[in-house]
Amino acid sequence: MRSDNIKKGFLRAPHRSLMKATGLTDEEIQRPIIGVVNSGNEIIPGHIHLDNIARAVKDGIRMSGGTPVEFRTIGVCDGIAMGHQGMRYSLVSREVIADSIEIVAMAHMFDGLVFIPNCDKIVPGMMMAALRLNIPSIFISGGPMLAGFTLESGPIDLISVYEAVGKVSSGQMTEQQLKIMEECACPSCGSCSGMFTANSMNCLTEALGLALPGNGTILAVSSERIRLAKKAGMKIMSLVEKDIKPKDITTEKAFENAIIVDMAIGASTNTVLHLPAIANEAGIKLSLDLFDKISKQTPNLCKISPAGSHHMEDLYRAGGIYAVMNELSKKNLLHLDAITVTGSSIGEEIKIKKVLDNKVIRNIETPYSNQGGIAILKGNIAPDGCVVKQSAVIPQMLIHKGPARVFDSEEETMGAILKGKIKKGDVVVIKYEGPKGGPGMREMLAVTSAIVGEGLGESVALLTDGRFSGGTRGACIGHISPEAALGGPIGLLKDGDIIEINISERTLNADVPQEEFTRRSENLKIKEKKLTGVLERYSAFVSSASDGAVLRVKK
Repeated sequence: MRSDNIKKGFLRAPHRSLMKATGLTDEEIQRPIIGVVNSGNEIIPGHIHLDNIARAVKDGIRMSGGTPVEFRTIGVCDGIAMGHQGMRYSLVSREVIADSIEIVAMAHMFDGLVFIPNCDKIVPGMMMAALRLNIPSIFISGGPMLAGFTLESGPIDLISVYEAVGKVSSGQMTEQQLKIMEECACPSCGSCSGMFTANSMNCLTEALGLALPGNGTILAVSSERIRLAKKAGMKIMSLVEKDIKPKDITTEKAFENAIIVDMAIGASTNTVLHLPAIANEAGIKLSLDLFDKISKQTPNLCKISPAGSHHMEDLYRAGGIYAVMNELSKKNLLHLDAITVTGSSIGEEIKIKKVLDNKVIRNIETPYSNQGGIAILKGNIAPDGCVVKQSAVIPQMLIHKGPARVFDSEEETMGAILKGKIKKGDVVVIKYEGPKGGPGMREMLAVTSAIVGEGLGESVALLTDGRFSGGTRGACIGHISPEAALGGPIGLLKDGDIIEINISERTLNADVPQEEFTRRSENLKIKEKKLTGVLERYSAFVSSASDGAVLRVKK
């Protein structure tokens, strides 16, 4: 056993003595020692209940003859961090989470790991750690939140509240109506109830084969979630016994399956940032061109909020992710021989999972669209590419042409929107919000929601080298690469430049002659922020969004 490094032989008597100080018996020390990575805390609603999940996991481990040892990671609630300086730390936390898990797992020589994430950067951070360490591992998330409800609005979620702020600003809603929505939008623990980043990534753990069926969709408040956690605890013991490691499961075929599912369910644009970073830990390169190739071949089968009116509870009742994969298999779109933590292939697992509601999961013959939820655009503004959630863009905005309104930060942009300075037809440009220039590549949910709330969602586009929440809808194009802080063309745009967007043709261009861009670049002074602490270190080592914004060692 790997843990023999800390417990076997007379030389390890001091180590055993320390373990006994924690209350472990000789019998417990002799068994496989399983690290239980719990990201539970008291500020993230998706994590407030994770101690219950961890308790069930540990029960499962003990039932199958292992010794669980729980330790913690940090976490950031993107919704609470949104719209202020706190959001600069969200993406940064992904790397810190991966590093901290590596440190604890390597220092204490666990035989296996059970990862308990739920929200935004915690899921990919843990997945990066799993592949980096390559110790037998399994994932069990905390599950999605119930959707909210009001008599006036019907089913609602967190995005409804963000958009309502813009409606109050424009006089379309009263503060009292906003208060009612605030009270009702997030009615339970769990990851926010739409196909936002957290739920997107938890669903993709199933597609990659790193989690048991139902991990992405079984509700946080369901007793079925507790039973699944116990099963995950039992299953890790089988993975340890058979020495099945994450890299055995997450092959190139598995990552292609994940991207295919990503496109079919209309997942968050943040998956295009996280999947390459996770694959990087396995020595696999996922290019933006691969995402776009798969998108063009994969039908969009689901319209979960913000793309439509359904929520995660509807996807769960319709059969979940394996039902989506079953439907995709009818067109031979998946690699069915990819294995999962169950020990069986994806093909074997999904064949018994049927679609139970074709309103939520469309039939493969009658999809919402013949292309996937995400599109990759390129042009003279984004030579290395950029990302848009095309499944959440209304048809009339798939092609758009308008004058640029250029800002150097999210705060400047938000002020202009709330003061009524953005007009129909404008293209809002937010630069210096990329991985290096932000730093931390802030999400712009407050801005995009304000645009919708102001009644401009059907006529205004937004471009940024930052990124968007999975809850963003509309013609919002992010991850523009290279970013402004690296001298990218987005940093050369000026007010009034005509921007041409054609999502159907995958192009994003400014109607500016190349010689004019060259002249502007010669006079460009890149804005640098005075940074300290973790942001200073992050900015120095982070790579482009087109590479997954991973940290590179600079030589």
